[in-house]
Amino acid sequence: MLDRFSRTELLFGSENMKKFKAAHVAVFGVGGVGGYTIEALARSGIGHIDVIDNDKISLTNINRQIIALTSTVGRYKTDVVKERILDINPKAVVNTYNVFYLPDTSDMFDLAQYDYVVDAIDTVTGKLEIIWQAKNAGVAVISSMGAGNKLDPTGFEVADIYETAVCPLAKVMRRELKKRGIDSLKVVYSKEKPISLKGNGEECPEGRRSIPGSAAFVPSVAGLIIAGEVLKDIAERGMK
Repeated sequence: MLDRFSRTELLFGSENMKKFKAAHVAVFGVGGVGGYTIEALARSGIGHIDVIDNDKISLTNINRQIIALTSTVGRYKTDVVKERILDINPKAVVNTYNVFYLPDTSDMFDLAQYDYVVDAIDTVTGKLEIIWQAKNAGVAVISSMGAGNKLDPTGFEVADIYETAVCPLAKVMRRELKKRGIDSLKVVYSKEKPISLKGNGEECPEGRRSIPGSAAFVPSVAGLIIAGEVLKDIAERGMK
């Protein structure tokens, strides 16, 4: 019988669709990358999605974030993305957390409950904590490297963190992960050199050195690649 996922089932088969329906995936960060990851996971039939982000949608998100519209500015990203997931798949189970994931909030989450963890946040401290906790829990994790200040969507690659080059964020992550004894991590990254910004006068939020430039067609591609990797891994390896 035809349903909303019939075209996906033609590619993955009925058994994998059952895996997707039963899978529990956590996505940390609902920005330009994470929003598109969630979109693709929901449209592929992932049955349980946890969304973690404490930001509200701002006017400057509209240029690249799938949930950012004039009508959603000022709302919590988690609330908007939950509505969107359930509009795509009313049978999905969606848990939302308005939390910045950092070492001092990590005890709010038991990553062992998940079949897959997606790191799509910006802060190095938070990324390292997600990866550390996921590895300790024996849960598959994929991490997004830098997508800001880039214009080439064809430049993204899937690789182990220790095989990356050029990307400044990946360089920092390699060094810090090595210190922590983490010897592998699947990432999506680009070798495109960051572009020098022309500036727009936007003030930096407290704690940030600069505001990265972004385009609609770059972080979205990274997010979709991440979703594809999650789905392929669940299909090939099954759930934990």
